[in-house]
Amino acid sequence: MKKLSVLFAAVMMIVSVGMAKAQKIATLDVIGVLNAMPEKKKADADLKTFLDTKQAEIKKKADAGQAKLKQYSEEAPKKTAEENKAREAELQKIQEEIAQMQDKAQKDLQAKQDVAFGPIEKKLNDAVEKVAKANGYEYVMDANSPAFLYKAGADATPAVKKELGIQ
Repeated sequence: MKKLSVLFAAVMMIVSVGMAKAQKIATLDVIGVLNAMPEKKKADADLKTFLDTKQAEIKKKADAGQAKLKQYSEEAPKKTAEENKAREAELQKIQEEIAQMQDKAQKDLQAKQDVAFGPIEKKLNDAVEKVAKANGYEYVMDANSPAFLYKAGADATPAVKKELGIQ
């Protein structure tokens, strides 16, 4: 019985190695391809401009809040407790507005990224699919994945770049 299980295990290893060799696998430098795409470069620039604008608005509000805080701190000893309490509430409101601006900017950025990168991702996936079918690849894996222990398969990166018309 023990010999039968060892024999079965050996047969399974041989079959699985044979099946693995029969499959055609390629790797693809997804990040390299994306960074070479003009659409991605433009989307990155547009998103950076958007983010810089939002950050400038938030900084302007924060600077105004800091100026008021400094002013109120200097004037606090000369003011009544009621006035100081009202000023404290005003500063708290400014702080909440800044937090809301940051949240809204983050959500807006995420929405813009989704809109900007959706067509780019589709174009890349279509090119990968076309190259994989043309070359008979059953699997195309990201070459940047840390899951790879050994990389010796065909590299589909040049073919995908050629399909996209980039170098």
